[in-house]
Amino acid sequence: MWAFLIQGFSLGLSATASPGPFQAYIIAQSVRNGWKRTLPAALAPLMSDGPIIALVLLVLANLPPDLIRAIRIVGGLFVLYLAARAFQAFRNFPKSSIEPPDAARQSLSQAAVMNFLSPGPYLFWSLLGGPILLSGWEQSPGHAVAFLVGFYTAMVGGLALFIGLFGAARQLGPRVSRALLGISALAMSGLGVYQIWQGIGV
Repeated sequence: MWAFLIQGFSLGLSATASPGPFQAYIIAQSVRNGWKRTLPAALAPLMSDGPIIALVLLVLANLPPDLIRAIRIVGGLFVLYLAARAFQAFRNFPKSSIEPPDAARQSLSQAAVMNFLSPGPYLFWSLLGGPILLSGWEQSPGHAVAFLVGFYTAMVGGLALFIGLFGAARQLGPRVSRALLGISALAMSGLGVYQIWQGIGV
């Protein structure tokens, strides 16, 4: 059981540190809203990964590649939508620094949608996490649970640390915060275009 727990923890840290649309979104929200309002977004994988794991284990592995490409395209379009919002906040930074009281709830819901539409979780659970989870389940349900506990402990904790570090950048002054917001908007734009490009198979 400890082997599955350690595997899950290691893979969780790796998934958190891997650059992608979700990480770019976390940076943008942390800089724009501060760490307190963005912190709930660290829980987004717990909200969205359940259906993803079920789809991967029961259906996705047997579906044609066209569906994977469609997921990439839809995910890429959503990333571009969030990039446009981040760029708008970059242009109107003095005004955008004042967020409505429900910014934390919006951050969590948008992060969950982004994670669900991103191909990364599907690829991870179909190629790596899913087989390990099934292997653990065949030995005992406790082994599979240990893998999930290790994975999400590392991922949620890593995302929380990620949010805290970039949220603290606001203390360095508005210029630094605005620059980081602009960089995250550019990063999300590039990642969104790349996902669409991968989806249409250019």
